[in-house]
Amino acid sequence: MYDLIGDIHGYATPLKQLLKKMDYVKRDGIWQHPERKVIFLGDFVDRGPEQVETVQIARAMVEGDSALAVMGNHEFNAVAWTTPDPNSPDEYLRSHNNEKNHNQHKEFLRQVAEGSDQHSDMINWFKTLPLYLDLDGLRVVHACWHPDSLKTLAQFTDHENRVLPDAWPALAHKEGVGYNALEIVLKGLEIALPTGHEFPDKDRHPRRDIRTRWWKEPQDLTYRDLALVGPEVIGMIPRIPVPDGVLPGYDGKKPLFLGHYWLTGHPALLSKHIACLDYSIAAEHTNATEGRGKLCAYRWQGERELSAQQFIWVP
Repeated sequence: MYDLIGDIHGYATPLKQLLKKMDYVKRDGIWQHPERKVIFLGDFVDRGPEQVETVQIARAMVEGDSALAVMGNHEFNAVAWTTPDPNSPDEYLRSHNNEKNHNQHKEFLRQVAEGSDQHSDMINWFKTLPLYLDLDGLRVVHACWHPDSLKTLAQFTDHENRVLPDAWPALAHKEGVGYNALEIVLKGLEIALPTGHEFPDKDRHPRRDIRTRWWKEPQDLTYRDLALVGPEVIGMIPRIPVPDGVLPGYDGKKPLFLGHYWLTGHPALLSKHIACLDYSIAAEHTNATEGRGKLCAYRWQGERELSAQQFIWVP
C-alpha cells in the first residue's frame, strides 16, 4: 500500500515529521516502512529553506525501493534551466534572462550551488522522474490527468513515462509539438474566456484565460464555476456556460492523486475518486480564515472510492 505525499518545496523538516507520524523509520540513511511505500507527487524544490535535504531524502527513498515519485513542473523547469537550447547558442531551454524564471528558481540555485557537481547530480536525477504513474489500483500525476495530452506525450517518453533524452526541446519550446500537452499535465488545464472578458493577474496584467477545476463533472458548468482564481477577481469571471467538450472528465476507474494547486484549509477530496495533496506548505503568510499551510499525505489502503479520513498532515 502507498502513502502519497504532496508538494514539499524544500521543507525537509515537515517531511521528516510527516514520515515519523506515518511510522516510517530512518535505517541505513533511508526512511522506510515495513509494509508501505511513499509516492511523491513532485515539486521537491524552489521556495523552502531545506531544498537539498528534501531531494536527498526523496531520492534515497526512491533508489532504496521505499518510494516512487513523479515529476512536478518545478523539476521540469530545473532541468530546462540547465539544458542548452539547440536552436539558440548561449541560451537555455528556460531563459536565464527572464526575471520571473530567475526569481522562482534562485533559492534552489543558491542552496545547491549552481553549476556544482551536486547541482548536476540532482538534475540528472530529476530527468529520471516519470511524468505520471498508472499503477494497479491508482494513478498519480502532478496536475492534470488529460488523456489526449498523455497520448501526445507518449511520443516523447519511454516505457516508464520518462522524458527521452532528446525530447526536452520539443516539450520546453512554446512552438514545440509537445509543449501544450506538457503544460496541461504538469500545470493544469487552461481555457480561454469568452470574447470581451478578462481579469488582472497579481501583477495587474490582463488575463484572458483561466486555470480550471478540470476535475468537475462536465455538465451545466459556467466559467466562474471552473475558474481557479482569487476571491478578489472571481466576480470578473462570467457566469456563461462552458461549451461541451472543454473538460476531459475523469473515468473514475482508479483513484487519482494530484499536487500543484496550493489548496488551503482542512484537507478534503476533490471528488470520490480524486484527491489533491498540495496544501501550501510553502505559503509565505498565514491567513487566519484558512489556517496554516500543511504538508499533506493520503494513506491509501487499496480503496477505489477515497475517504477524507485517510488524509494526514503536519503544519
